[in-house]
Amino acid sequence: MLQFESRLGELENAGLTRKRRVVAGQHGSHLDLIDSPCLSFCGNDYLGLASHPALIAAAQRGAAMYGVGAGASHLLCGHSAAHAQLEDALASFVRLPRALYFSTGYMAALGTIPALAEPGDTIFSDALNHACLIDGTRLSRADVHVYPHADVGALDDALRNCTSPHKLVVSDAVFSMDGDIAPVPELLALCERHDAMLLLDDAHGFGVLGEGGRGVLSHFGLTSPRIIYMGTLGKAAGVSGAFVAGPRSTIEWLLQRARTYIFTTATPPLLAMATVESLKLIEEENWRREHLVALIRQLRAGLAGLPWRLLPSSTPIQPLIVGGNQHVVELSEALFKQGIWVPAIRPPTVPAGSARLRISLSVVHSKGDVDRLIEALRAAANATASNADT
Repeated sequence: MLQFESRLGELENAGLTRKRRVVAGQHGSHLDLIDSPCLSFCGNDYLGLASHPALIAAAQRGAAMYGVGAGASHLLCGHSAAHAQLEDALASFVRLPRALYFSTGYMAALGTIPALAEPGDTIFSDALNHACLIDGTRLSRADVHVYPHADVGALDDALRNCTSPHKLVVSDAVFSMDGDIAPVPELLALCERHDAMLLLDDAHGFGVLGEGGRGVLSHFGLTSPRIIYMGTLGKAAGVSGAFVAGPRSTIEWLLQRARTYIFTTATPPLLAMATVESLKLIEEENWRREHLVALIRQLRAGLAGLPWRLLPSSTPIQPLIVGGNQHVVELSEALFKQGIWVPAIRPPTVPAGSARLRISLSVVHSKGDVDRLIEALRAAANATASNADT
């Protein structure tokens, strides 16, 4: 007990303590918290579908048809007609032969990577990959080579010098804390040159990038039997869960070998029905992505010239690098006192010295919402400059 009290004190002193705030109502641009309402820039509901009436109605129909729980794992009696329909819809949506539906994105990564690589194989992992990819890589017990972020030259050298019988390149498609898009065409070209597979985690690109929101493969116009594509359904899709899509034999192998798929209770069918409805809206309502693009441009123009560095990003993830842990926490708290919630992201989520505000934009934000954030950040920058002068 005492050792954890001491360690918690160390976290507090380093500015690394995490806290939860309780949300009382539905998700949107303005959240009802237990203590106060706020304008939120911290969610991943990029297309504003999490509270969409059509998804709510589909979930209600699903509850009436299937009940609340799935009752068992997929390989026992938990695989419902709703799950089967969703997997077919997902494969068709991303234009890949087959898809497998997982309970969460984290479970998809932890099940897929160890099924694709084993001791004696080599995994090549981008230095800024999400924690789920890192943990899945560790669980595989394969040899691991971490290459510098998006450095295709370094990856080329590492692949060329690798003698493993099987090679797997693993990368986020849109990096969750930097907002940049991976050099996917170059990664695929390297995999073809060096006989490797490519696993792409498109958690933050699915629904946002590409024709009809089909994701990073559509964004770049790519297709290849070497690609294993992972998408998350709790962000732009507004529901819950994840999927992995690719060649039929690859997906069948995952069904047979991915432990996080085999040994867990299936996701409630009502969520599968809601996700099918979500796919229709993602494809049909292109205005949502158009509005996002306009908000991104507005924010980037409004934050130009601030003392903090706004990373280059064309996605809804807009990171503002502040630097020090305490400083970013103070800035986040100052915004929250004005009714604006922007999370402070600190190590180990991001590298030391790169603590940041992770500004996350959504279709549910108005231009007025973004103007309010810009004005608050500019006022905070002026206050910081005044304090430095005195």
